[in-house]
Parts: sequence; structure tokens; C-alpha cells
Amino acid sequence: MPVQRIVAVDDEESILKIVRYALEQEGFEVHTAGDAVGGAFLIGEVRPDLLILDVMLPGKSGLDLARDIRQTSNVPIIMLSARGDEVDRILGLEFGADDYVTKPFSPRELVSRVKAILRRTGGQPTSERQRTVLGDLVIDPESRQVSMRGEPVHLTTSEFGFLQLLARHPGKAFSRAEILRTLWDESPVGNERAIDVHAHNMREKLEVNPKSPEYLLTVRGFGYRLREE
Repeated sequence: MPVQRIVAVDDEESILKIVRYALEQEGFEVHTAGDAVGGAFLIGEVRPDLLILDVMLPGKSGLDLARDIRQTSNVPIIMLSARGDEVDRILGLEFGADDYVTKPFSPRELVSRVKAILRRTGGQPTSERQRTVLGDLVIDPESRQVSMRGEPVHLTTSEFGFLQLLARHPGKAFSRAEILRTLWDESPVGNERAIDVHAHNMREKLEVNPKSPEYLLTVRGFGYRLREE
């Protein structure tokens, strides 16, 4: 199996050393940069399987870099936030990040988040690779492509995982806690807002009228479900 490549961008050398050591111990190939310019160059050269971006970078911020990347790529992105501020975390998700880790962080936690995201981009059982067609929505797990009314829809890794989870059981309601545990292997405490942000972003991409969705439906006070045919 090819070695998976990761690019980490942070202006703190101590953080980069921790990230590099923790991930290399798990067999990943790690490339690091101290600012957005160096990060953008590495991304073009390395073509990584996952990115780790600090929110606060000198010059262009990690949020701006994530937004730029999302114009051309669906590569998974984990944001690092020094302040532990919910605004940073929500902004990161809105700018296209798949997950976030708050500094100071446990190297074990970071590795766990990385592995969880990369598992969602890897092979799936045959039973989970069947194409789902619901009205004008087509979800193809084999190619990891989504289309709506014949037009391609570009989802982030976490958005695709969210949608695919619901698509396996159209009509079934999943709680926010279930979605978190399935996609991120984490406790739902304090993180359910992330699910709502992903749902909002997905509706902007999938629905004709995001404020009156026809496909990704809210189950009030509980979670989300995908419409049945």
C-alpha cells in the first residue's frame, strides 16, 4: 500500500516537530512549511492525501489558504486552532475544513483524527459501494462522486462521509451524536455544532433552495435524514 502523504503548515517549529514525529511513527510521509506560501508550494509539489493547517499563519491565514484550496481540490483538511475559540472552529468548517484540533493537543488525538478522515477516503466494503440514486441526486461511493441534476457537486471528505452515511439508509434519522461517532470517532459533547455547519454547507451545494431543503432534511431536536424516493 502506498505511503500516505501529509502536509502540515504552522509557524511554530515546536508544533511541526510534534506533528512530524507523531505521524511518522505511524508510517505517514510528512512535509512541513511555516507559512501559507510554503504550504501552497508543497501542496502543488507533494499532492498530499491530507493537510493540517494552523488557523493563524503569518501573511495569508490558514483559513484563507483552506478556502483557496477548496476552489480546486477536495483533499481532507484538519485545522489547528490556538485559541480554542468556537468561532475559529466554525469558520474553519465554513471555509472547507473537514475537522479541527485545538491547541494544545495530544499527539495521539491528532493521529486519531488523521486516521479517521483517511479511513473515509479509503476502501469500503462492497455492500457500501453501491450507487445511490434519489431523484436528481446520485451518489457513487466507488468514484466518490456526487451529482445533482446531472451536474457534479464538489463535497469535502467529511461532507461526502456525512452524505454517504445517510444514503445507506434513506429515510432513517441519524442523531448528531451518531454522525459524530461514525465519522470522527469522538464524543459528541461540545461538537454537535460542527454537524450543523456541514449540513448547511451541503445544502448550499445540493439544494435548489437551501432554506427549504428537499433532500437533506432536519429532524428537529435530533439530527438529519436523507429523503426517501
